[in-house]
Amino acid sequence: MKWLLKILNKWLIAYLSVPSEGRAKKTTNSIELLAATIKPGDVLLVEGKERFSTAIKYLTQSNWSHAAIYVGPRGKNEKGEVLDLLEADISEGVRLISLTEYASFHTRICRPLGLSSTDLEHIIDFCHSKLGHAYDLKNVFDLARYLLPVPWVPTRFKKAMLAFGSSNSTQVICSSLIAEAFQSINYPILPLIEKSGDREVHTKLSATLFTPSDFDRSPYFNIIKPTFIKGFEYGSFEWDHLQAQEID
Repeated sequence: MKWLLKILNKWLIAYLSVPSEGRAKKTTNSIELLAATIKPGDVLLVEGKERFSTAIKYLTQSNWSHAAIYVGPRGKNEKGEVLDLLEADISEGVRLISLTEYASFHTRICRPLGLSSTDLEHIIDFCHSKLGHAYDLKNVFDLARYLLPVPWVPTRFKKAMLAFGSSNSTQVICSSLIAEAFQSINYPILPLIEKSGDREVHTKLSATLFTPSDFDRSPYFNIIKPTFIKGFEYGSFEWDHLQAQEID
């Protein structure tokens, strides 16, 4: 039975990794500008182009299908490119890649506010310790079951009905890995907040419940736009006044 599951797993990964026929948005920043702006600890959201990415975007009703964390230079690959981005990939698991891998993708930088150098180092070390771990496909299916509408089940009861993930500590998904790293130092992402007298009591969500778009929605992460950091003057643009072009 195990060999059959492995075959089905490989087939599913191959199927989900095929580029989608839908149109992905064009990149909004040059890779040079992105590299000059991003800092260690920043979460990079990516609008992917595969079938799997399309499904995640549909389920979460957002542009973002993937999340990675910038960890700074950690060696080089065989092409001589600096390995500075850590992610959980559906086929290769948790790995280090070069930021240039996403040069042609629509991306967004989400920066945590007020991290101490000690906590930042802890987050990066935590993520680095997960290198080699497999991608948790069961978590993806559980998440889909939670997000898809089930008319007869109230949303507040869905979490109790589902056991998210494989329960295997060596299997993760991209957003759960990053969420777990931040929650390990009690850094909030989207905590539940309840009033207890004059106090606010915060409750952590399970890391497996987080999706890439949650870092965009979080009030504790700043959205960094490289064009603004560089200096933006709309009057300096050269426009083609002869025609307006449609994007392919």
